[in-house]
Formats: sequence, structure tokens, C-alpha cells
Amino acid sequence: MNWHSHKTQLIATAVGASLATAGLISAYTAYTRRERRKHLSDEIHRSLSTQKSNLDINSLPSTPPKAQADELAGGYDEDLIKEQLARNYAFFGDEGMAKIRRGTVVIVGCGGVGSWAAVMLVRSGVSKIRLVDFDYVTLSSLNRHATAGLTDVGTPKVKCIERTLKQISRWVKVDARIDIWRKEEGADLLEGADWVIDAIDNITTKVDLLKYCHDHNIKVFSSMGAGAKCDPTRIQISDISSTIYDPLARSVRRRLRLQGVSSGIPVVYSTEVPGDVKLLPLPEDEFEKGPVKELGVFDDFRVRILPVLGPLPSIFGLHVATYVLCELAGKPILNPLPIKNRKKLYERLLRDLLHRESKLTSETINKLPIDEDDVALIFEDVNRGRSVIPPHNVPSRPTLVRWDVTKPLTVDNCVVMDFAEAEKHSKESGTSEEPLQRPENIWGTGPQHVVDRRVEELRREREWVM
Repeated sequence: MNWHSHKTQLIATAVGASLATAGLISAYTAYTRRERRKHLSDEIHRSLSTQKSNLDINSLPSTPPKAQADELAGGYDEDLIKEQLARNYAFFGDEGMAKIRRGTVVIVGCGGVGSWAAVMLVRSGVSKIRLVDFDYVTLSSLNRHATAGLTDVGTPKVKCIERTLKQISRWVKVDARIDIWRKEEGADLLEGADWVIDAIDNITTKVDLLKYCHDHNIKVFSSMGAGAKCDPTRIQISDISSTIYDPLARSVRRRLRLQGVSSGIPVVYSTEVPGDVKLLPLPEDEFEKGPVKELGVFDDFRVRILPVLGPLPSIFGLHVATYVLCELAGKPILNPLPIKNRKKLYERLLRDLLHRESKLTSETINKLPIDEDDVALIFEDVNRGRSVIPPHNVPSRPTLVRWDVTKPLTVDNCVVMDFAEAEKHSKESGTSEEPLQRPENIWGTGPQHVVDRRVEELRREREWVM
């Protein structure tokens, strides 16, 4: 190449000018971004300084003024929004994130589950969220609530969450309602919702909300019981119709069925049967005041404190947030993996038990007092999938049989045996009209002690549900 050529010199000059221009543009872009970040940092520090002053969270309005909300959304730089949500954009893409940011989510119940769901939804880009809860932060809330600290004790849960959400996202519009959802006024609190999250403790209100959403074609996701659980590997998402073992899910499912809703509601629940923990007792002087049930603020709310291991509600809340985000983005979770899928086994066990009961009572029985869900509970959690007869092997042909023929067939009075053991038990026990031997006379006292212990476990489980 001839560097003395006029043409070559012109090309070199053009290239040099282009590089200089590109360098100036790059430097200017970096400078403006640093300035925006510095401006944001200054505003955050001013905000924190303001919060350390004598700010009364209770004095904040339940609904932020529209002008203020518009300012937070419209005055924030789009480049910074996309940088903050960069990992989510990488996962869902521009189209999916646009749907998430346009979505409106209503969370009813802002305790351990609802607070974690709210935080992760906003961290992931949800820009409009309504929080509904009448309750206030207490000291006992601090073991599981996502945003509450010691200084929040005595303040509304929705206000506590609202403050944190606005620290996370400058553009979020938070509608905090210190209220309780009632089916008579259900439309107001659910207005404009793309998704409703049910994180309510009260079973009557929970069922009313799910029924209302189902009837009005409002998408709803429900959280079942996280109390008295400790095994995170047993948590899963399924349709309400497919839930097993969870006492709260069972009660909700049965009440919904009575109202004509059998499926179509996704839930998060745990297949773990509660461990050996107890409700905290009430002081004796509380019993002297009258019926204990009347001490509650609302009907059906527990008066005593349910044991809750703090991480479990948070895991439930994260399940909820993940599911709703994927739905909003148009990338739903298809066919959630069930922890256990033994539907055909439960159907066979129930069918065989019906036949065995017909022989026991010498009557034609069309329906048993227990259903397929009860069969799953008896087989999996009460009997751990093993025979009640020592050495408690896993049966090659599991069979359900009434333990004491002198008592009616119930979940408490039904056990798992191998087929040969069940045949021997039925033959030597006799019938309900003509009993021959007691179970302990057939098998010894060991199996009877096992049955008694498991009956006690079931009794404790029912106490938690009630």
C-alpha cells in the first residue's frame, strides 16, 4: 500500500475520524449512564434518610395518588428498567416481559406466603399490584414475613410491603388496601386483575374467593397449608382436584365440590403430613371469659397460634410467584411434575376394599364412607406404604382391610396388609354381625400399638385443620 498516495491518506483520515467519533459517542454514553446512576443513588439515599425520620407509615393513604404513581412509572429511564430486569428479559424475551409489565396482580392475604409472592413478582417486573389484608404486623410475624422488621410491628402488613416494593421498583404502582375480602363486595378489590393470588388463612373466605373467581372467569392461584410442615421436597403445584394428603387442600376441595367447582384452580401444597408439633395453648384465664371460639376476630380464624417453620411459607410464595410470572409471560409451566402418581393403585385399593366390605357386611354396598383421597392418605402417610403386620414389609399386593370388625369403617379403622395377611385377617375376624376374634388376638399386641399410635397421629392432624 502506498501511504503517500492521496487516496490512501483520505481513507486513513476518514477511518481516524470515524474511530474518534465512535470513541466520543461511547464516552458520552458511559458518562450519561454514570450520571443517571449517580442521580438514582442520590435519590435512594434521600429516600432512606426520609424514612429514618419521624415517618408514620399508618398515615400513608391506602391507594397512592395517581399523579405520584404516574411520576414513578413515567419518570424512570427505560434503559435502567431493562438493566434492572436484564436477567428476566434474557429468560422471557421482550414480548414475554412486555406482558409481565402490563399485567395486574391482586394478592389477597399478605402474610408469610403473600408477602414473598409480592416481592418476587415486583422484582421480576410486575408493575401493577394490589395488596389486600386487614391484619397488622406482630412480633410473631417476623419469622416468616418477607418485608417486616421490628420497626414495622403494629403497622398494616400491606403498608409494610408497599414501602419495600417501592424501594425495589421505582415504577411500580402499589394499591395497598387495609381491608378483608368479602364475597358481597368482591368485585371492587379484584377489579382489573389478570391474576389473583389467594394466600388467605380463613377457610370460609378462601373458598368464597376461589368460587367467586371461578364463576367470574378470573384467573386465580391458591396457596394451601404451609403450617406445621418442614419438608421442602414435598411441596408441589397441581390442580386442586389432584391434591393429596394436605388437610387444608382436602377441606377446600370438598367445599368447592359442594358448590359445583371440582377443578380448574392451580394450587401449591405439600404432601407432608404435619409432624409432632402442637398449637400453642391459651392461658387459663382466656377460657374463663367464655367460649374460646368467640375470642377470634372473625369466625373460622384460629385463636391459637399454628406452628410455622419460617422458610416454608416463603417457598410456597416463591412457587406462586413463579407460576403466575410464567402464565403472564405466555410461557406456562406445562404438566407440573407430581411427587407421587398412584391414581390407578388407589382406584384398585378402593375397589378391592368395596368388595371386601360387601362380604364382611353380607350386603351390597355401592359407596364406601371413605373416598380415593382417604385411600391415598391411609396408604401413603398413615401406613407409609407398608403392612401393619411385622416386619412391616412393602406388600407385593397391597390390600386395605377393616382393622376392627366391631367398629365402622373409617380412616382410623382401616389398615394396609399384604393380600395373604388380609385374607387371614378377614377369615379369623369374622363379620360385623358375628365377630370371632379381636385383632390383637390374631396378630399380638404389637400391631395394635402401631394402629393406636397412628390413630393418635390422625387425631392431631384433624385438630390442625379445625
